[in-house]
Amino acid sequence: VQLVESGGGLVQAGGSLTLSCVASGFTFSNYAMGWYRQEPGNVRDIVAVITSAGGILDYADSVKGRFTISRDNAKNTVYLQMNSLKPEDTAVYYCYHRGTWGQGTQVTVSS
Repeated sequence: VQLVESGGGLVQAGGSLTLSCVASGFTFSNYAMGWYRQEPGNVRDIVAVITSAGGILDYADSVKGRFTISRDNAKNTVYLQMNSLKPEDTAVYYCYHRGTWGQGTQVTVSS
């Protein structure tokens, strides 16, 4: 199983970014997928989870209305569209599947 995130970067507050996670090594369309984030010194927190069919399982309260999780099962890819970004969204963002984490992608939001 391998998860490879991309799309992070530096953005000003109020801006947008879209993260991607390409999965391999398992039947992607059969499983829910999640995005988590971790700030330095903090635990890794859930951001959003999507079902195998594309239904939304959960969003963290702090991102509701600003972030959207989606997936393309034909491309084995899960996305995280992040709008109206805030400095407190600064973190390393990770893709997750059943005990496997990606390498993470850094998102930095400047004020």
